[in-house]
Amino acid sequence: MRAPSHRKRAMTAALSSTAADPKASSIWLTFKKLRDRFRSPRKLRFTREGKFLVSITLGVGFAAVNTGNNLLYLLLGVLLSLIIVSGILSEMALRNLVVKRKLPTRAQVGRPHLVEIEIYNAKLQMPSYAIEVEDLRAGQPADKRCFFLKVSPRSSQVAAYRRTPSRRGRERHVGFRVATRFPFGLFEKSREIAAEEELIIYPAVDNVVLPPPSPRSADGYSTAARVGTSQEVIGLRGHRTGEEVRNIYWRKSAAIGQLVLKERAAEAHPEVSIELEVVRPIGDQTEWIVAFEQRIRDVASRALAHIRRGDRVTVTTTARGRVEADRGQGVDPVLRFLALVEPVDGPVA
Repeated sequence: MRAPSHRKRAMTAALSSTAADPKASSIWLTFKKLRDRFRSPRKLRFTREGKFLVSITLGVGFAAVNTGNNLLYLLLGVLLSLIIVSGILSEMALRNLVVKRKLPTRAQVGRPHLVEIEIYNAKLQMPSYAIEVEDLRAGQPADKRCFFLKVSPRSSQVAAYRRTPSRRGRERHVGFRVATRFPFGLFEKSREIAAEEELIIYPAVDNVVLPPPSPRSADGYSTAARVGTSQEVIGLRGHRTGEEVRNIYWRKSAAIGQLVLKERAAEAHPEVSIELEVVRPIGDQTEWIVAFEQRIRDVASRALAHIRRGDRVTVTTTARGRVEADRGQGVDPVLRFLALVEPVDGPVA
């Protein structure tokens, strides 16, 4: 169990030494190219049936060598041929496959979303059978996969898997693991395909019922009617020189013999400011992190409720972060900002 950690420390030390020595750096790059060149592009794993078959093959081989029985040699040849044919057909099934993914436009903690996986078989004549595709994510187990029974030549197949995120932030998809057990299920041969994409996971939100707005609400904004450019007419007055002609009330003007102007109410965009504490105290941080995530959820829920009501929301952090949004922009700018916000180290509160 210690060998991998020793190799990792040795590799890290070699990288740090090569950064200062140009000659050592060139030697390291040459070694890396040779290693990548001779590294097998495929990974092979025995299934339970494959282990059983290999054990029988070895037993028959020892028996054939010790006894010199021609029937045992014939059986050994059949078993070896079965293994060779399995390797050739599985290799042909994995060749010339192009895999793509389609991520959702929005993803949120606690809400399931679908990720589409499309596989294209670029071979001219041979189809690929029993293809399994795993979507690889950085720092997370590959627990989501799609299975394709048959992908015809020069055609594509689409499948999807459902996933429910458990934490907010950036989710980096790094590639695919394409595997097959075709044709006999004796071995699982796989290869990895690099395909990096990023998905922003929004924080979860709760249903928040806001009190109805009042002329002087607790949030600190006024909803009294003011003169503006909305569609609501709050009164009539005489037209003055230089004012816009489009607001003239022509029917009333014709009735009284002078120009009368419609006074319209101002657009009601109450402004709400919400502050998020992000300064992390020194010491035991487990409880603080839990409370921090809950505060993010509360801020996201309040911001969503205000924007749905038509308010203009400004979210600020104690580290001078800031984002604004209204009904026209939607809640996405706020949710994206809250998805990426991180705690900042600070002194003890």
